[in-house]
Amino acid sequence: MTHVCEVIKILDVGGAETLLVERLLAAPRAAKRYTVACLWASDECVQRLGSAGIEVIQPASSPPSLRLLRLAAVVRRLRPDVIHLHSPLPASLLRVTSRFCRPRPLLISTVHNVRYRLPTMLLDRATGWLDAHTVAVSSQVARAVVSRGARNLSTRIHGVNVAEQRRRAGEAERTRRDWQVPESAFLIVHVANFRPQKNHDLLLDVAVRVADRDPRAVFLLAGSGPLRDRVAGRVAELGSDAVRIVGRVPDASRLIAAADLLVLSSTYEGLPVVVMEALAAGVPVVSTAVGGVPELIEHGRNGYLTKPGDPGELTEAIVRAMRPENHARLSQGARNSADLVDIGRTAEWFEQLYDEVRVS
Repeated sequence: MTHVCEVIKILDVGGAETLLVERLLAAPRAAKRYTVACLWASDECVQRLGSAGIEVIQPASSPPSLRLLRLAAVVRRLRPDVIHLHSPLPASLLRVTSRFCRPRPLLISTVHNVRYRLPTMLLDRATGWLDAHTVAVSSQVARAVVSRGARNLSTRIHGVNVAEQRRRAGEAERTRRDWQVPESAFLIVHVANFRPQKNHDLLLDVAVRVADRDPRAVFLLAGSGPLRDRVAGRVAELGSDAVRIVGRVPDASRLIAAADLLVLSSTYEGLPVVVMEALAAGVPVVSTAVGGVPELIEHGRNGYLTKPGDPGELTEAIVRAMRPENHARLSQGARNSADLVDIGRTAEWFEQLYDEVRVS
């Protein structure tokens, strides 16, 4: 049985992490054994993977300077047939240390974003030639500098559990009650960590403009991160009942499935999981045209795309999506797009990739 070790820096609520967990939960169990190695994992992720018989291994606590070395030692002791790398910094070290393993494991990398910090990117590119195959999560990521020089590059849109998102959509009324959303409200959800790339300042400016034009609008902002307190301060200054920060939501996909609209204001992205979760639930998306978003959102069919950093254009797109005739058409388009984001198909694709790499 082929042993695949999936290596990611942190296993918690986030884009790359969610894609990995959902894919492993959807993967067939007959011919592969999966292990996840990381520096730290949330209890939620450990429990979800454990329920499927997938072990999550974290190195013993140690000084920050030694954690990556301990992670490399953990992976080496596992003696996997394939190491699948999801984070550039651990990948740079493991590519080198795996050369001393016997038998030597095959290396596959997945690139999840369009940019990294310069030192990290340089290390990643300097060692990337050791990979047998590289996978980009969108065409935009494949074209980005972070993928330059990658060996045997493929592009694969990942996905989510479509059936589960549809089930959550069926519970929308209860979810909205849980979050005290008025029945008459048009619920607009933004799920993203509070970091500069998500451009919450733009979102707040737009939310106020939208609420002034259509009082049905209620914005719920979910997430955590270093800018949360600053954004919360701005929300308090605005004094608008239409905007509320709900903080970290463990099952944010449930909140997305209950929304009338998902909005993204990012300046750059890879391929946001939240967009895939929205389409799976039949929720239209209004987003800046960044990263892999235009590969899933067809302007006027299942959502609207806007120029990054343009508050007027984003405001107009949201207001347009709120009109009943437009919203009905976009919702149907979102439901019709669900097949594009079915994680089951991606799980099968990776199963085949592991087999192909081993025999090549």
